[in-house]
Amino acid sequence: MEFLPDGGHAVRRESGETMSRRPRRNHTPAFKAKVALAAVKGDRTIAQLAEHFDVHPNQITAWKAQLEGGASGVFGSSNGAVQPAIDVKSLHAKIGALTLENDFLEGALT
Repeated sequence: MEFLPDGGHAVRRESGETMSRRPRRNHTPAFKAKVALAAVKGDRTIAQLAEHFDVHPNQITAWKAQLEGGASGVFGSSNGAVQPAIDVKSLHAKIGALTLENDFLEGALT
């Protein structure tokens, strides 16, 4: 019986032995940033980084693109940061209710 490589099963090799697939790994955001920054730095090739960090070169390229795409958000932008609207009337109503409650409780203590 032969297994398909994309089926998630062991893959049968020509020699008859089976090779089990590596379980899916979840990398931390800090690790992704470290790898992406090393790729942006450019002192080593993507292939060298892939071997060093034990990740696929396509993954490094994707993390690098994600870092470069989101880098402008680090410094903030006046267009992207919209302040939430403040409802002044509801805040004044809440202040009035709390003041009334404080006055009532203060009167009950004396």
